Formats: sequence, C-alpha cells, structure tokens
Amino acid sequence: MTSHDYKPLVEINLKGVAVYAQAPEIEHGEVTLDSAALDVMTDFHNTPAITIGRSATADEANARMISFGIRSLLVTDAQKRIIGIITASDILGEKPMKVLQSRGGQHHEIEVQDIMTASDKLLFVRYADLKKAKVGHVLQTLKQSGRQHTLVLEETNEHVEVVRGIVSTAQIARQLREPVVHSDLAQTFGEIGQALV
Repeated sequence: MTSHDYKPLVEINLKGVAVYAQAPEIEHGEVTLDSAALDVMTDFHNTPAITIGRSATADEANARMISFGIRSLLVTDAQKRIIGIITASDILGEKPMKVLQSRGGQHHEIEVQDIMTASDKLLFVRYADLKKAKVGHVLQTLKQSGRQHTLVLEETNEHVEVVRGIVSTAQIARQLREPVVHSDLAQTFGEIGQALV
C-alpha cells in the first residue's frame, strides 16, 4: 500500500471544555481495628507494585516515591526478582550519612543498593495468615517490630514465593481516619494504636 491509500481522519474542534480520561481511583473505605486485615493491604494483583533498580540513585528513588504518593519501593533485579526494599525513612534518615562517612563521596552518588534493606533481612507475613486476621493484628505486628511496612508473602501451588502485597502504617492510618507522623513511628503508634492497649 502507498500513502495514497490512507485517507486522513477527520479532525474536529472542542464543543466546550474537555476533561481527560483517568484511571478509576481505588476507594479505600474506612476501617476499624476489627475490620479484615485484607482491607488495608495493597494487593499487587489489583495495584501494580512500584519498583526500582538497585543502581538507581537515592534521589531518583525519592522522586519516584513522591510521584506515586508512596513511601516505599520494591528493589528488583533484571529478572524482576525482589532483592530488597527501600523506604522514605531509608532515604531521609541516617543511612545516607553513614554511607558517606564510611566511604566518602557526595549525597547524589548514593545508590539504592547502598541503603536498601536486602531481601534476606526482610520479614514477611503470610497471605494465608493475613486472610484470617483483623487490622488490629496487623497493627500489633508492626508495633512489635517497630516497622512502618510489612510485605505479604504468598506461596503458589508450585511452591514459588510471591510477594502478594504490602501493608503500611500510613495506609492503615488513612483508613482509620487517624493522623500519621511519618518521621516518628512511636508517635504514629501513639496516635493510631491507642485501642490496642
């Protein structure tokens, strides 16, 4: 076929004011401590995991988190296997300074692999356990560990371990309609964990 065989499409003007197509927002409903724990899990079957490579800079990771409105990224290798996790606390906390003190260099040279938590150091909760748990159980788990996130691990019938999702104190607090202070985990639990005492 030559270019003469393709007729141009008709171009038009707006009739008024246009809006743009947007993906539907996932509405996280209000929950209580007695709600099902699955209600506060970000399920990667429904919401794609946001990832980053190990050699990306910490600044790139921070910008990616900001652009997606999240506080952690899964760190993956070229085969899309999880090799760790990096959080906003890793980037904005003491880890970058410790790296610079030990080896020198400048802040913009710090890579994700320098400050991430490697997968062999990560703790997970089982998806099978989470399906039977309540929000209060998850909060107590996070409070006990002193972490702001926990990954949810599911084992397939072929015995492959799959990270099914993530649960975070920030997400729980939003759904409990309680404020969150990201920089102070103790205060976060003081605000959203009163009912656990």
